[in-house]
Amino acid sequence: MRSLFSAASGMNAQTLNMDVISNNLANINTVGFKKSRTEFQDLIYQTLREPGARSSITTEIPTGIQVGLGVKPVAVNRVFSQGNFKHTGGALDMVIEGDGFFQVSMPDGAIAFTRDGTFSKDSTGRVVTNDGYPLEPALTIPADAISITIGNDGTISILRPGENEATELGTIQLVKFVNPAGLKSLGKNLFMNTASSGDPIQGTPGLEGLGTIAQGYQEMSNVDIVEELVGMIIAQRAYETCSKAIQAADGILRNALTIGRG
Repeated sequence: MRSLFSAASGMNAQTLNMDVISNNLANINTVGFKKSRTEFQDLIYQTLREPGARSSITTEIPTGIQVGLGVKPVAVNRVFSQGNFKHTGGALDMVIEGDGFFQVSMPDGAIAFTRDGTFSKDSTGRVVTNDGYPLEPALTIPADAISITIGNDGTISILRPGENEATELGTIQLVKFVNPAGLKSLGKNLFMNTASSGDPIQGTPGLEGLGTIAQGYQEMSNVDIVEELVGMIIAQRAYETCSKAIQAADGILRNALTIGRG
């Protein structure tokens, strides 16, 4: 029976949907995390009666008979809406107000991208992520710096003891993508560009469509807990409904066998 396989495809689809929702909820306090959304698509249809076919020389069938064969997940889209800002006061904590990603250098020399602007200094003074990956282009804070100032345009300045004027160290460069939803998630709040996302477009914060930088803040997850809980309830009910459809189809088969034995 088609209904058995159609309902089973619905249960499989809702299982994946629940996996995505659970991951969103698990990362509700992850800095820079961007929620995901599952997209579905109906499967092919079995045509039992062609719509528009001739029923006589002068008449045609208006609708026909087409029976769907279930559903399948076709995409898990990453939603890059802005998360809420949390004030930390950290000198190297940054958020991007608008579009853009920070660049970090991976151990193998590749460049990864992140919205997590929680940076620190390592033993040499380099600005690095929580995993020790250095910011790209590399920036090193001198050991005698008594204050660090990061401008909206990404300019980093420090003040040394005995000086009245700040010394500029460099500028943070941001990147953007034509299709950020096509980025590949690496974990650790990092992304890698793909053929779908396009190549990174580098620029100065505040110019060419890139967001500005705010110092002393963290961008929290953009997960809406109420929205996710509602989605979880809907997924659970859809799963239960598909299981009921399987039970109903099983009952029809059982009745058919009973008739045959009779």
